[in-house]
Amino acid sequence: MSAVLRYTTRNGDRWDLIAHKHYGNALMIDGLIAANPHLPLAEEFSDGLTVFVPVLESKPKNSQAEMPPWLRKGEG
Repeated sequence: MSAVLRYTTRNGDRWDLIAHKHYGNALMIDGLIAANPHLPLAEEFSDGLTVFVPVLESKPKNSQAEMPPWLRKGEG
């Protein structure tokens, strides 16, 4: 892993929300999970866990159609 950011979870954080926050794409959880073998594969995290977020060279592009319904603009 090259450069990483450290993110501290808040109660209710999920893999997809963390991916959306840092990558702009909620579907990019695979790299997060791989970089964090110390974390459980839980639906939600509690407060205070450290998540290592690999830094990408370029921000991925995605369309609204690829986003989960709760993250699409004008929905949810």
